[in-house]
Parts: sequence; structure tokens; C-alpha cells
Amino acid sequence: MQILITNDDGYTSKGLQALIEMAEGLGEITVVAPQYPQSAMSNAVSLGKTLRMVSVPGPDNAPANGISRHYCSGTPVDCIKIALNLLFEQRKPDFILSGINHGFNGSSAVLYSGTLAAAREGVLNRIPSIAFSLNDHHPDADFRASVHFGRKILEKFIQNPPNSYTYVNVNIPKASIEDIKGIRLCRFGMGAWIKEIETRTDPFGNPYYWMVGEYENLEPNDPECDHNLLADNYVTIVPHKIDNTNYPELERMKDTWKDLMQ
Repeated sequence: MQILITNDDGYTSKGLQALIEMAEGLGEITVVAPQYPQSAMSNAVSLGKTLRMVSVPGPDNAPANGISRHYCSGTPVDCIKIALNLLFEQRKPDFILSGINHGFNGSSAVLYSGTLAAAREGVLNRIPSIAFSLNDHHPDADFRASVHFGRKILEKFIQNPPNSYTYVNVNIPKASIEDIKGIRLCRFGMGAWIKEIETRTDPFGNPYYWMVGEYENLEPNDPECDHNLLADNYVTIVPHKIDNTNYPELERMKDTWKDLMQ
């Protein structure tokens, strides 16, 4: 079995090493991850730019141990595209794993996330894909609970992959193995970022702007959506689909906008 691994925090991130540890023994592992952090790049691709892919050793120049490791100079989606076209030209990987992201990737964060975008690119190529995130932005975050629960989820994912054009989003709380209450399949929760731009002044007295943001929970009382379950120390699993057509609204608009189709 062939497993392709990527992320959006860069090929040296601690979360990527934890994901490799989680997947070891399940198949042959190939890693193609960004050269530098590429958070919030969503599905961006490097059109009109030179791309490079370079083979690299393991952390601290450790032996490869059968794992093929590379960095790509582009985005997470670039990583998937270059891997599929250059390293898996004859046979696609059986599974694509993305993460483990340093930070929350539930609710509307999925719209911006490079971690989730890599999984979307995988299922666009009809490869079962799953993304993992830990609700801790610290570069030296503790990934022991992520590996513990993630391995169980990954084994189930491999045994019973989702339907075509569906990718799986997993978020792990910032908590110890003992403090995590369990695993829950759930739905996307509505939230948004507000107060996103902060005005600052450079040393010459000129204004500049810094992206910050404060997360607003738009469904604070719903116990069944991902961001609330995560806050309650549950590992959350949300299946997302590529086709995001609102079918009930489509039928309503066919009636209320029917004069456009005369």
C-alpha cells in the first residue's frame, strides 16, 4: 500500500513528523511537504512560478528508514500535484494524509486551510484523503494524543474509506490522552472571524495593516457541531464533499428565478 503525506506547516514541522509516526507500518510512505509554512493558502497553486522538488533526509539527518522525503517550493496543493505527476506517474497512491496541522481546522477554517486543501486535491484525483489538525498553534505542541487517537481513526479510514469525492477532516483537542472524552462523528459548525485587520504604525510613522482576527461562534448552543465538541474535549470527525451545491436552494431558485430560463 502506498501512502502520500503532506501538510501546510512545512517539511520540518513537528506535526508532520507525528503524522509519519502515526502512519508507519501501514504502507510505504512518501512525503512531499512545503519547503516553508503555507498556512491559509487554501487551494492556491503556483501558476507562472518555478516549482522545485528536493529530496531531504529525516529530522536531524536521521536515516530515511524506507520513507521517501521531499520538500516542494510551492503550496500544499502544489505538493500533491507535483507528487502525483512525478513520483506516482505510473500508479496513484492508495491514500493521502495531510497534517498534523498546528492549529484548529474546524468550522469555517476549512475554507482557508492548506491542510484541508491538500485533502480536497487528493479526492479530486479519486484518492481517499484525510486531514488531521491539533488545536494548538505552538510549534513544539504535544502530539501524543494526536498520534494515539489518530492511529485508531486512520486504521478505520483505511479499512472503510469514504465515498468518492468525500474527504475526512479530523480535529484533536489540546488535551492529554486521559482528558480527551472520546471520538465523535459530527457536522461542520458555523463560525466566522471578526475584527480581522489591525492598524499599526511602522518606524517612519506610516500605517500598515496586520491580519489578526477573533473567532465568533455562530452556533454556541449546538452540542453536535465540530467546534463545540472540540471545545468539550472530543476528537471530531467531519466528512466533507467536493460538491457543495445547495440542492434545496437550487430547486427553490428554479421556481423563483424561472423567468431567467424562458
